[in-house]
Amino acid sequence: MYIAMNRFRVIRGEEETFETMWKTRERHLNTVPGYVEFHLLRGPAHDDHTLYASHTIWESHEAFVAWTRSEQFRQAHARAGGTKPLYLGGPQFEGFEAVIIEGKDGSRVGDAA
Repeated sequence: MYIAMNRFRVIRGEEETFETMWKTRERHLNTVPGYVEFHLLRGPAHDDHTLYASHTIWESHEAFVAWTRSEQFRQAHARAGGTKPLYLGGPQFEGFEAVIIEGKDGSRVGDAA
């Protein structure tokens, strides 16, 4: 399993615009092999920004890389910037390979155990 995250520092007062942009954007992830799940997370508010993270789960790092090279990726990100400044700087990417996957019942699952 591979988790891809982007952190966004959204300018205070632009949170609703940012969330609406994500809620109304074209979705293409479900057409890509290896895609598992997507989350948009709202974090703490600071004086000048609110922290958000987009969080996708993939079957493998290779599936994620294939997504980033796909036509679906280009279509999904074509209007990702919006029409006015929403961010303090660009998104910060973080990618993680699963080392341990533990189920709700405490059992270890998957190949990463």
